[in-house]
Amino acid sequence: MTQILVPVVLVAAIGLIAGLGLAVASIVFAVPKDEKAEAVREVLPGANCGACGYSGCDGYAAALSKGETTQCNKCTPGGNDVAKQVAAIMGMEAGEITPQVAAVMCCGNSANVEEKLDYSGVRSCKIATQLFGGPKTCVHGCIGFGDCVRVCPYEAIFICDGVARINPDKCRACKLCINTCPRHLIDLFPLDTVKAAVLCVNHDKGAQTRKQCKAGCIGCMKCVKACEHEAVTVENFCAKVDYDKCVGCGKCHEACPVGCIDLYEIRKHF
Repeated sequence: MTQILVPVVLVAAIGLIAGLGLAVASIVFAVPKDEKAEAVREVLPGANCGACGYSGCDGYAAALSKGETTQCNKCTPGGNDVAKQVAAIMGMEAGEITPQVAAVMCCGNSANVEEKLDYSGVRSCKIATQLFGGPKTCVHGCIGFGDCVRVCPYEAIFICDGVARINPDKCRACKLCINTCPRHLIDLFPLDTVKAAVLCVNHDKGAQTRKQCKAGCIGCMKCVKACEHEAVTVENFCAKVDYDKCVGCGKCHEACPVGCIDLYEIRKHF
């Protein structure tokens, strides 16, 4: 009987001592809780998109709590409602967030761009660009393999006729798609306003662009001459619109001979 009880008692004693040691260690080495950071983190949407300029929601909450930033309106997915909640926790001014949505600056669908090779590799835009610039004749436009679709936490992006498109009703301007697109084709638009957009980022000369895409910008300057507000410029053979100057009059759209300038009237319905 003694041969059984002694080992049991020894194991129980060792377990008790180890448990007490762990309990003491947890108290001695405990990391103090940052209650403000935790409270801020609770009201943030949790996308961890980095649109705020920090590593994620935890990083932004910690930066606010430590006083590294006093801007409560850096969470664009959360919008003004979240900014007000964060400001209430921190005892600061909320500031304003200009509502925006993302849009894909490309019209390289199957009617405008041809396939130059039969691609059978991994369906990834980033990988496909490394093989002769992708399967399409335009090496600057949307490949349409959906890297942006997969990264979007709000299911706002879909592929239509080989080109990514974004549903403004679902988009939260988190910028994950912007940072993911290997061709840098996605831009942000202000909501509830009309703006002109150049659906092309091709900086090749006009003749070369026409070989790649029927609707690519050829840098003809007609849009620049038509704009009365100096909102349109041409840099390296590709037109660009200054959204702060654009009034959405549509004259650049009418003047464009290839139809690569469109008017975006983005209204979000809640």
